[in-house]
Amino acid sequence: MRRLAAPLAALALLLSAGGAASQEAELTFFRIGNGSTAGTYYPIGGIIAAAISNPPGGAPCAEGGACGVPGLLASAIATAGSVENVESIGRGRLESGFAQADVAHWAQTGTGNFAGLPPIENLRAIATLYPETLHIVARADAGIRNLSDLRGKRVSLDEPGSGTLVDARLVLDAAGIADEDLTLMHLPATRAAVALREGKLDAFFFVGGYPAPAISQLAGQADVTLVPIDGAVADTLTRSGAFFLRGTVPQGTYRGIATEIPTLTVGALWVTSAEQPEDLIHAMTRVLWNDNTMHQLQVGHPIGRRIQREHALDGIAIPLHPGAERYYREAGLLK
Repeated sequence: MRRLAAPLAALALLLSAGGAASQEAELTFFRIGNGSTAGTYYPIGGIIAAAISNPPGGAPCAEGGACGVPGLLASAIATAGSVENVESIGRGRLESGFAQADVAHWAQTGTGNFAGLPPIENLRAIATLYPETLHIVARADAGIRNLSDLRGKRVSLDEPGSGTLVDARLVLDAAGIADEDLTLMHLPATRAAVALREGKLDAFFFVGGYPAPAISQLAGQADVTLVPIDGAVADTLTRSGAFFLRGTVPQGTYRGIATEIPTLTVGALWVTSAEQPEDLIHAMTRVLWNDNTMHQLQVGHPIGRRIQREHALDGIAIPLHPGAERYYREAGLLK
């Protein structure tokens, strides 16, 4: 991602200078597990990583330099998505990552799709970023107008380790569609879009903020439609205590989408581990919600305009990291 160029260039300059700048401040590396490069986690992660970074030797924020956490160099890491991210955080392979609210809760408590597995008890929340939208993308000529039309079709549920796979199975279960009713594939969004365009796939699931780059590109190259999620299936998945909320994909979000499409949404969280230092997470949370970062998000990606501080605590069902909690109390968002 181009947005990582600045922090990486800063690191190269630091090393080429023989580490002289390290005398000013200690360099701390911090990874943010995102998702595939075709989704919205990755570009948003790149913007946030650049915004919170402020490696030693740079100009102060007031003088046009980085406005991030002093001494911090953050990087956005491409991953399979929510499941891989929470598991990697639990095992100490990542410092933080993005995850769907339902996946984070199940992982932290050892319930739902993580039932029977050791709970990732050290998983902690930094913030809710934005609502993710469940897309079911189909070829326009595949005859798929509703969920029941998926039967007998070639359908990708995304790759293992993704939150999309988890939610796709919940939707299919609620619709009474079994694996044997489909020709299943497990492709990330980029490969699924290519397969659909080439006529090798009829439909694929994707969970992410709209407009999703892979779907926008696909819609510009082929005629596609979005399958609605409504009626009894939506009723089942939005019952009290569930993580799904009703939502829509607005008309015109993608080429060929001429009407508003009813669907479901789930919160996208930024999560970390309880072992991360309180002062570091406090500083990162403060920078995340400062005016400079908000501006970068708003101009850097369409979904960035939906990231708002007043919704930072929406839908979080795992414990907050103490550093993040301290910031929200200071900001008056948490009593």
